Amino acid sequence: MALWRTRALLGRRGTAWPMTVEVSHHIDASEPDAEGFCDYHYEYDVFEFTDGVVTFLARAYSDEPEKVAMMTRTEGKGYRHLTRRDVHHPLFLEAAAYLRTVGKSDLDWLDRRSGAYVPLTPDRGKRQ
Repeated sequence: MALWRTRALLGRRGTAWPMTVEVSHHIDASEPDAEGFCDYHYEYDVFEFTDGVVTFLARAYSDEPEKVAMMTRTEGKGYRHLTRRDVHHPLFLEAAAYLRTVGKSDLDWLDRRSGAYVPLTPDRGKRQ
């Protein structure tokens, strides 16, 4: 077990520990006006995928049920937006596979370099 975890920490095959998933539901809305309408109202789920060492966060808005965006990678106390290398990380691949099983067929990732959402193409983000 220790050798497997060491390999994962060094960027080799497998994740450090089995993946765990936490999903939380969020509503971000302005206060209602006199007629009861809000200036803005966003409802979304945040998916947190972790192997005990690395964590990836994804967000899916309720009004687009098939769409999800992988947003950040956390390791230790720091977090950052994603790089092309992250798209090939074993935990990222496992997270993408999980999202597909729960009906999220349109996957994007937030590219740190461009600041844009990039579609996760069929040859990326699938377990081999």
